Amino acid sequence: MNRSHLFRLFEAAHRLTGHRDYVVIGSLSILGAGDERDIPADMSMSIDIDCYTKADPGRIADVRSALGEGSEFHRTNGYYLDPVSPSLPSLPDGWEGRMSHVEQGGIRIWFLDPDDAAISKYARSQPNDLRWIRAGLLSGHISLPRVKSRLPATLFLDKDEAARVATQIEADSLWFDTIKANRAHRHRQIKP
Repeated sequence: MNRSHLFRLFEAAHRLTGHRDYVVIGSLSILGAGDERDIPADMSMSIDIDCYTKADPGRIADVRSALGEGSEFHRTNGYYLDPVSPSLPSLPDGWEGRMSHVEQGGIRIWFLDPDDAAISKYARSQPNDLRWIRAGLLSGHISLPRVKSRLPATLFLDKDEAARVATQIEADSLWFDTIKANRAHRHRQIKP
């Protein structure tokens, strides 16, 4: 997926709703993070665009039949709109102020900050979420120190979710430290 796919979808949504601003909160929120060519495939492979209309989040549900899963748009383009609520993900305070946006033809797409998206993905901790996070860590799109610093400002669904996030972040910290140590060791071996 790339931004041109998103613009095609949101241009169609604009024709149906009149709205020009859309917020992408799922995996594809990474498409707001700089040069698309630098985004790993494991971060941009989703075909469902988790989103809502910025000014009127509930309005996005009105286009589900025309642009959602199983729609003509989905069958024609191979991807679809997945209407969500802004209250769906577990996000740290201040997330709205950290969003980035791109604009084309009067359509504005707003994207979660990758570190905020990572917290939400840690809360779910599904295999595809964890693969997305690790790809982001390896590519530098996600910073564990920033993720950790935002945890105290995150309201989790319950204690189990908070514990799952803490456990997974610790596991990824150890994994990433091992990766960095291995890279440093190989670098030292290559030097003359």
